[in-house]
This record gives sequence, structure tokens and C-alpha cells, in this order.
Amino acid sequence: MRTELSLTNILAVYRGTALAAGGAGCLIAVAAVEALIARWLGLSHESVALPAVAMGGMALLAVVIWGYFSLRRALVLAEAQRRELLASLNRDALTGAFNRKYFLDRLREMVRAAERMPVAYIQIDMDHLKAINDGTGHAAGDQALVRLVRTLEDLVPGAVIGRLGGDEFALALAGVSSKAALKRLGERVLEALDRPAPLAGRDTRLSATMGIATAPGDAGDADTLISKADLALYKGKNGGRGRVIAFERELLSEERYQRFIERELRAAILMDELEIHYQPVFGRDGRKRSVEALVRWRHSVRGMISPGAFVPIAEQSDLIAKLGQWVLRRVCADVSRLPTDVVAINVSAAELRHPDYAARFAEEIAAAGLLGERFIVEITETAPLHKNSVERTNLEFLRALGVRIAVDDFGAGHASLGYLRDLSFDILKIDRAYVSEITSRPVDSMIVESICKIAQGLGIEVIAEGVETPEQHAALVGLGCTGFQGFLLGRPAPLEAAMGPQDADVKAA
Repeated sequence: MRTELSLTNILAVYRGTALAAGGAGCLIAVAAVEALIARWLGLSHESVALPAVAMGGMALLAVVIWGYFSLRRALVLAEAQRRELLASLNRDALTGAFNRKYFLDRLREMVRAAERMPVAYIQIDMDHLKAINDGTGHAAGDQALVRLVRTLEDLVPGAVIGRLGGDEFALALAGVSSKAALKRLGERVLEALDRPAPLAGRDTRLSATMGIATAPGDAGDADTLISKADLALYKGKNGGRGRVIAFERELLSEERYQRFIERELRAAILMDELEIHYQPVFGRDGRKRSVEALVRWRHSVRGMISPGAFVPIAEQSDLIAKLGQWVLRRVCADVSRLPTDVVAINVSAAELRHPDYAARFAEEIAAAGLLGERFIVEITETAPLHKNSVERTNLEFLRALGVRIAVDDFGAGHASLGYLRDLSFDILKIDRAYVSEITSRPVDSMIVESICKIAQGLGIEVIAEGVETPEQHAALVGLGCTGFQGFLLGRPAPLEAAMGPQDADVKAA
């Protein structure tokens, strides 16, 4: 409808200009005819004809100029209305942000003009949306996305906001190139999201992670700009989420290193070049109760590579499933020679997200002729275990097999008490941060004692990690811990070194 009105306006302007120009032309023609007749009759005509011709010419020129600007104004209005209509047809129905295709087209237009007008691009991921969907319902998740977009609209007026995927958004802003200013802007957005606001009937804090890049400073085309902002976003997510990271050239070297690790790790898994070291866990009686299987990678060129360096990279790709399968198979092959009947395996939250994880675990141990009672699966508090979640279903399947479930690094995460309330566990492993200063910080001692009392009431074992001194060991025994693990009692070692009598005493105890 608006397009039809714009065309009608343009035609009306064109028709009016043509009539006015025609009138001025007729005036000039009449004056010219009069001049010819007067000349033929030998009469004087300068006093009448020349002013008439001049006036007619000026009128014609004025009409042409007026017509040009009028048509130009009508065309600009028509284009603006066309863009507005197109934009309204390309908005996400839920959030009102532009859809992916339209946003990327706009971004490319802006980047092409970046030499005259710099462009800031911010890529945004909503944090923990899956946890909101699983815990409160998809309606709450939808409200969270709407709230994110409204916050962006309020704090960044004039920006082009697009929805790239389920929980992925982007923002393009012309005329800004200062990364410091953009980081401050992103932090303001995070502060606004962190303020408690009603979501599905209860006050909820939201969080997001942002990656920033600018054109032409970081990139000369839209695709490169997006990839560099995505790289900054990736670093922010790996650094704990809820962060605003601007692209810097150093990130490229980090990316190359990550690609190197991923490529080499894939080969190491395929060529069976990884190792398993086993660390014992002792009971209050000083006997070995179990061992924990820890994957190690001795690279042919770089030497020993820490699990902290390669496991997070594996979690970002399909390698984590392959790595977990390799560890489980190696442990199954080693079980008969271990100094204890029970072995603990660390399982990543990324592994638990696979719907068939527990079924594959069951197949592996069945193929090795082993029962679930011989295994402990250790998870961290980063794994969302909301009702009906895939992760929770997998753990319940494993417990039905007889596998015991342990929460590793208990107390270091954000959902410790919620874990105890929402799902049954068999073992809590107290984070080493509390153990390291157990003899010097009364508050750490009180926390450990409280955990032990809660666990005792629930029938859960408590293992203290990172025990390094006799004083720590004695204090932890007195506070009620039932198991102990650390360098004081036994370091991780290859299978041959870990083999020994099952009833070996703890020398330091």
C-alpha cells in the first residue's frame, strides 16, 4: 500500500512538472511567433517579445529545477518506505530482531562503506539458555531472548540487531571504532541483564557472552569481520562466559594453536598414543578403595601436554566423544590388573549431552565382561541436571547399571546445593581449594565440616582432593571425610607403577 502511494506521489510530481514546463514553453513559443510576425511586418517588437522570452526561459528553468528536487525527494521517500516495508517482512517473529539473511545483507552494505563510516560488529550468545529451557520451560527461554533484544534496543539505539540462530544474536553499529567504548557498552548490557527481573513467575538474572570486531580496522569484508568477532566470542565462552572480549591479533595465534592441538589429538587417538595414569583414593582405614583414571598426552615434539590444554579444545568439537571412548576402552582393558576393584572415570558435560552416551557406556563395559559396580563416573557442577535433561537421563541410566556417580570439585561451582537437592549421588569430592588452607582458614574448615554432615545424613561418601600434608590429612579425618586423595598419599602413575597390593597402607596417615 505504501509503495503504491509513493508511486502515485512520484507520478503527480512528474505530471505537475510537465504541465508547468509545457506552460513555460508555450509562453516562449508565443513570444517567438510574435517576434517573427513583427519582423515580417517591419514593426518594433523588442519592448514586448524580449522580456516575454526571458521570463519564459526563467520560468522554464525554475520549473525544471523544482521538478528535479521534487522528484528526488519523492524517490528518497519511496526508497525509505520500501526499506521499511522490507524490514518489517524480515523480522524475527519472537524477538523483533532482523532475521539472519536480512541482517547479513545490511551488514555487508555497511562494511562496504566502512572506509567512510567505520562499523562495529558485536556477536552475542545468550548464556545457559538450555538450562533455562530445561528448568523453567521454553516459554521462559523465549522471554529471556526477548529481554536480551529489548535491552540491546534500549542501550544501543540506532543499532541494527539481528538473530543469527537459536540463542545467537548480532549487532551492527555505524560510526563507532573504539573497542574500549564498545567494551564499556557491552558491559552495560551485561549489567542490565544481571539485574533480577521476572521470568516465568520468578526473578531471574540473565547472562551473555560478546565478541567484538570492527571494520575497516579488523576486516575489510563482512565474512572476515564475523569470523574475528566469533573468535573473540569463543575466547569469552572458554573463559567462563558472561564476558565482553574484543578481537586482537594475538587471538589468531591462539586459534592456530587450537587447530594444531585438535589435529594432533585426533591423530593421537587414532594411533593409540595417549596414556592413562591412575591415582589411588584411600579410606579412613588407610586402605586403597579405588583409583581415578587420568588421561595423559605425551606429544612427540611438545612433550607432555596438560589435560587442561587439550580437553577444553576436545569439548568444542566431536573429539570429546572419541576421547571419552578411548579412555573407557583402555580402562576396561586395564581393570583386571589394577590394585583395586573400582575405577573412577571423568566424564565431560559435553559427553553427557549425547543422548546415547549411557547406552554406549553400557555396551563398552559389557563387551569387556565387566559390571557397572566396578565403575565410578565423575562429573563436575557445570553439567546441567535439570528434570528431563539429556544429561540427567544418562546419569540415571548409569546408576541403574550399578555405576556410582561422583560430583568432582564440589563447592567450586554455582549449583552445589541444587545438585544435592535435585539428583541422588553417591560421592562428593571436595574441591582442593578448601583442602589447601584447611589448617589455616577456619571458614574452610567449617565449610568442609558442614558438607560432611550433610553428606552423612544423605548416606553419601565425601572424598577430599589435593591432600598434600599430614596436617591436612589429620584435619580432614577429624572433620568427617571418608576418603582422601592427593600427592601425600599417591601421585598419578602409569599402570605398571600403580599396580600394588590392594590393602597397601597409607604411609603418611
